[in-house]
Amino acid sequence: MCLVVFAVAPDERTTLLLAGNRDEFHARPASPLATWEDDDDVIGGRDLQAGGTWLAASRSGRFATVTNARDAVPSSADLRSRGLLVTDFLHSDLSPLAWLEKLEGDDYAGFNLVLSDGDSVAYGSNRIDRPRQLAPGVYAVSNAVLDTPWHKVEYARGALRELLMNALPTDEALFALLRNEQRSDVSEVPASGLDPDFAHQLTAPFIINARYGTRCSTIVRLQRNGGVWLNERRFSATGEHDGDVVLSVGR
Repeated sequence: MCLVVFAVAPDERTTLLLAGNRDEFHARPASPLATWEDDDDVIGGRDLQAGGTWLAASRSGRFATVTNARDAVPSSADLRSRGLLVTDFLHSDLSPLAWLEKLEGDDYAGFNLVLSDGDSVAYGSNRIDRPRQLAPGVYAVSNAVLDTPWHKVEYARGALRELLMNALPTDEALFALLRNEQRSDVSEVPASGLDPDFAHQLTAPFIINARYGTRCSTIVRLQRNGGVWLNERRFSATGEHDGDVVLSVGR
């Protein structure tokens, strides 16, 4: 149940300001934000089980992040890992919208993608008819399509809009936004077959659970001159701060 909130063109110099929580099983192996040893054009964390990533940038100033779409139908083992969508886009030279229009979405389980090449930002999903190039504004996505009015999505959009009223917020202000453990009303909990209390925990922006929870929070600042700033904060299964990595590339 990941959460991504972002502003497109929040000022003249910035293409994208993004803050996101990665929620995952704690037992699933992953490496922290770094330049990949076997692909030094990619800067991001890495899913060591499937080989892809949930969020990454390239040295040329491209950026991508993916969330799963919540489906009633189980994922098939024949489908490609959704984490490979991120690196596939980073290695392309197409614009975000053009790349999404060529994408064969049926090759993957349900996904949401936010992409930028430093000039434009686009959103795509294999749960909508057509991808969209995004106008300046504030957006959020979790595990349904963009701006679905879930508790955590509505909270994050409103909180980021408020932070942007005066100036671009600091990383610490964005980390505080993401750290909200407030659950939704129980009426929002889906009939999923999960334990009811666990399903309710998943409605919070920041999830603390011994088995599955928020593994890391990441702040991204993408500049029109090609510069990229990435700040990752990791957490233990008990929600304790478990390390930070800050990397910047470009100008």
